[in-house]
Amino acid sequence: MAAASCPALLAACLALHLATARGDGCSGFGNLFTEIAENSAHGSLVARLPSPGDAGGGAGLQLCLVGTDAAWFYLDGRSLRLNVSAGRALDREELESPVLMVALTCAEDGSSPVEFRIIVQVLNENDNRPHFQGATVLTHNVSELAPVHSVVFSAQAEDADGDTLMYVIDTASPDARFFRIDLPNSGRVVLARALDFESRRHLEVVVTAVEMNTRERFNASARVRVNVLDGDDQYPQFLPCTPRAPHSPPVCTSPVYTANITEGQLQGGPLSFSPGAVYAEDGDRGLRAAITYSLLAGQESSRFHIDNVTGAITLLRAVESSRQTPEICLSVMASQVNDPSKYAVARALVRVLAPNRHPPRFPRVRYRAFVPAAPRRAALLLTFGGQVLALRAHDPDFPEGLNPHVRYTLSHGANQSQQLFQVMPNGLLVAQADQLRPGQSYRLQVLARDEESGETSNTTVELEVLWPGQAAPRDPSEPPPGRGVPAGAVAGGAGALLLLGAVLLLALLALRARRRRRRQQRTADRAALAIEKHPNVSLRWFQPVQAGKSPPSPPRLYYPNEGYSEVGEAPPPPPPPPPPPPPPPPAPQPPPAPKPQANSVGRPGGSSPGAGSPGGSPPPTPASPGPPRAPSPGEVSGGPAEGGGSPVPGGRRGGTLGVLPALEEVSEESLEEGPGSDPRVPPPLLQLLEDSIEC
Repeated sequence: MAAASCPALLAACLALHLATARGDGCSGFGNLFTEIAENSAHGSLVARLPSPGDAGGGAGLQLCLVGTDAAWFYLDGRSLRLNVSAGRALDREELESPVLMVALTCAEDGSSPVEFRIIVQVLNENDNRPHFQGATVLTHNVSELAPVHSVVFSAQAEDADGDTLMYVIDTASPDARFFRIDLPNSGRVVLARALDFESRRHLEVVVTAVEMNTRERFNASARVRVNVLDGDDQYPQFLPCTPRAPHSPPVCTSPVYTANITEGQLQGGPLSFSPGAVYAEDGDRGLRAAITYSLLAGQESSRFHIDNVTGAITLLRAVESSRQTPEICLSVMASQVNDPSKYAVARALVRVLAPNRHPPRFPRVRYRAFVPAAPRRAALLLTFGGQVLALRAHDPDFPEGLNPHVRYTLSHGANQSQQLFQVMPNGLLVAQADQLRPGQSYRLQVLARDEESGETSNTTVELEVLWPGQAAPRDPSEPPPGRGVPAGAVAGGAGALLLLGAVLLLALLALRARRRRRRQQRTADRAALAIEKHPNVSLRWFQPVQAGKSPPSPPRLYYPNEGYSEVGEAPPPPPPPPPPPPPPPPAPQPPPAPKPQANSVGRPGGSSPGAGSPGGSPPPTPASPGPPRAPSPGEVSGGPAEGGGSPVPGGRRGGTLGVLPALEEVSEESLEEGPGSDPRVPPPLLQLLEDSIEC
């Protein structure tokens, strides 16, 4: 726009100062307009003046350059040339105006001087590259709470030639994905993704400015470093912080704090928690807002007090029984003082323990151990006799002395024991056998620590490295091999005793089975003998039972007894004397008279030979002799009969008739009962059978 107004300006100047020469020598000159490129070399032709022949003369003609810009030119005859030097170049950008004005004075003898104007426009060349204001490394601070698609900073570049510039973000820069250019020629940078102070505190991006209207397309770049400022966007976090994922933003999982108390006891100060004291801090580590602590209401929370500033928890009332209350779970809340809506909750587990009366102790103060050097990497330490060395700390507070909370460690000692040896959680010692040399000796210090009470115990293991294949020595306290009992003999003797016991047990079972079979055979033989003695006894009146089945209790049998009558129940009479033995069988008499059937085995209420009723009346005789007959059902079942026993007052017998028990009610005890039993108890079955046969 400045170049377009130059001709008008020059024309106005010429109209005011132009004077026309009247002499013949200067008549050929006039105002001159020309151009020259910037950065032209010294002596470059700017314009040619009219020659003297063209003016019709020239003798005594004088030409002179005057003006503020006359130093840029000089006359070489009738040529106007550029006057520059190494320290003074024609630079359009350094000139006050891109137009240079020079007055040419023409004087001839005998005439007044005449002035002409020479106007030279300096043409622009693309000799300047764009550059950003300030240093090549720019720094901007952006809050992490800046909204996405908002302008976060501006990168402006300058071009001395006035060329139009376009801005782009170099996609090869590390954090180019977080930013973009709003408009190509604006230089304003817009946030493309949300920032997070906790994950990235510093970002770096490269912004480039490029000429759009030039052939050369000169450009300039600036490295922009963005400092992310912390904003209050995080919640409090309990320490130690456990990230949910290894490579994700540090979102913490609250730890579980554990502490131990003893039943019936109060501690003098705050509880000691593991893995550390109850402590939380603001998730915005750049702000560090103040935190306050509180206990959420719970079943046992009234027993405790928490300091709202430090988070220290104190027990106020002791727990009476560890059996009823083995543990107490507390909920601890940590919130920001300036924003209570930002809070976090963690669990504090208080375990109630029984009084610890005994610390863990090793059975021995010193152990001897051996390990053979071998090419393998790991080998277990052995003790005397080649047995594996297993260290166990005994704690009488636990059943069988095994405390599950005891942890074994190796103390730091000489001989690089920490690198060559390791103690396992079960008390086994492992050595790096390939790093050991035969003949070396080591002294290891093993510590046993109760994780609940913190009590410790230690023991010493004196280790000797053996040659490969060398067996561990025997225990000096054991007897020599010749004097002791071999282990194989002891095992063989124990096996023989077990075998002998099994044989004796089988023999005892066989003997019991044999006795049972004999008892059953004896019972069957007696029953068969009774049947063979008298033809009137039939097996249809007996019921077979299964072997081994307990017989049912027999029904109550009633026999004549004078102690009972219709009038009432008289007191039982004294037991009668034992009945006399049965008489010998009578001599055979031809022909034998048949026995009356009224007193057969089917009439247990009738009198037997030698034993009758107190009246002593003889049994009635049959009307006519005949062969013996089988008893009728009424007779066997104890129905009414005419004979047997004397009547009592009132016309009734002294008792009801009994019933013969079934075969399944027969037991060995009933067969073996003697004749002197209680008369009110039914007589044994064998006696009944014999009485029936005699009758």
